[in-house]
Amino acid sequence: MQQNLPPLDNQEALVLTVRYEAGGSSKPHRHNADVFVYMLEGSVVMQIEGGKEVILKPGETFHESRDNVHAVSKNASDIESATFLVFIIKDKNVPATIPVHVEQ
Repeated sequence: MQQNLPPLDNQEALVLTVRYEAGGSSKPHRHNADVFVYMLEGSVVMQIEGGKEVILKPGETFHESRDNVHAVSKNASDIESATFLVFIIKDKNVPATIPVHVEQ
């Protein structure tokens, strides 16, 4: 994956590992950041508001821009866990994740 980056003045990088247990998910949210996901094990369903759902498998990547709302982020399996690496480039001293309400 290759993605142009914003100027890095007053910005920081955050790297973390996310694990969804079988059937696990997160509520709709936004990051106000550039987010890069790299799937490690299992599979997850991801969707940006207004976009199509995609299923990520190990070795696949996903990107969210600063303007995106992450409408769906869930484990694709009800019997196996899923783990992915997240690399976030965000403004300093602001939360990495902000909950949002998504109209269904």
